[in-house]
Amino acid sequence: MQKILVLNSGSSSLKYQLFEVEGHSYNVVAKGLAERIGIGGSFVSIKIGDGEKITKNIDLPSHNEAIKEVFGLLLNGALKNMEELSAVGHRVVHGGEYFAKSTVITADVLAKIDELSVLAPLHNPAGVLGIKAITNLLPNVSQVAVFDTAFHQTMPKESFLYPLPLEQYNENKIRRYGFHGTSHLYVSKRAAEIMGRNGKIVTCHLGNGASLSAVDNGICVDTSMGFTPLAGVAMGTRCGDIDPYIPLHIMKYQNKSVDEVNNIMNKQSGMLGLSGFSDMRDVEEKYLAGDERAVAALDVYIHCLLRFIGSYIAVMGGVDAIVFTAGVGENSSLIREKVCERLAYLGISVNEEANNQRGKDIAITTPNSKVTVFVIPTNEELVIAQDTVNLI
Repeated sequence: MQKILVLNSGSSSLKYQLFEVEGHSYNVVAKGLAERIGIGGSFVSIKIGDGEKITKNIDLPSHNEAIKEVFGLLLNGALKNMEELSAVGHRVVHGGEYFAKSTVITADVLAKIDELSVLAPLHNPAGVLGIKAITNLLPNVSQVAVFDTAFHQTMPKESFLYPLPLEQYNENKIRRYGFHGTSHLYVSKRAAEIMGRNGKIVTCHLGNGASLSAVDNGICVDTSMGFTPLAGVAMGTRCGDIDPYIPLHIMKYQNKSVDEVNNIMNKQSGMLGLSGFSDMRDVEEKYLAGDERAVAALDVYIHCLLRFIGSYIAVMGGVDAIVFTAGVGENSSLIREKVCERLAYLGISVNEEANNQRGKDIAITTPNSKVTVFVIPTNEELVIAQDTVNLI
């Protein structure tokens, strides 16, 4: 039996899951998180098996201290000693063009992940901190990096090239990268397993951040996020695709700085900018109450989803399945219902009872529906654990 620790390091947070692996069986024996690392008011938590969640308020000045505390909690019931760990798998947001698949972490790999911080300044430095912290505490344990961008590296040039001067790609690597790749990979594979075959699948990862992908027989051929996670559909606080001159217009005529415009587009836009709420549950509540701003915001959101789903059907030359996943995709029956209503021309027929269920893989369409629509809870940690086992 192998024990695999999966880490997801944020700039001020650390999520983790401990897997016991035997053959093809992956069992989560413990999970938890450390929050507010380096900013005060920090804490670390753990839930072992079906037990109650335990939270410990403690100063965590860096990721080193956070991981030490996580280890301490794991040793209080989930592990006998840290030498039981077979390996550690890390979620890394940006792999650029260096990494088209998961890889064992070496000094050279770590240097490249650090170098790619210029493309993901909020995320890659946190991943580097997590890797270094494990190296300091467990220098002999194998580590694996699993990249958000890797799944999208199969996109053809017509999908990832921007119509800018070509030197912007050749010299500066400005192109579409896409994100949420581990989630898109997992749910597209799961949909294919349920259908008993590969096919043309549109995957919709809808959370506070959101992206869609066109997956043709297991291969990603297009995705909505771009050079950064700001592109694509409207999100909780991000604007998604807009006229690229708008930021320049705001800077020129409203005397806003680059940082101010970045803040507007990343933190003040999307559902928050249109409705006043970033959480889709609040938007839906106001929508159902007839609030004009919420109605407009939800209409924009649905329109964005339809625009990308429709374009991906055109890109792939058809569609066999559509998958909803992540916080909004898995839990909002209203969003799914409204999207499917507008896609009825494809022969989609929704089973209302199935659409109201949560927490499991389920087809929400009727047996006679020409396109199957699934709700599949994503499991990025499982993919990271599986890739880690396969590589070590």
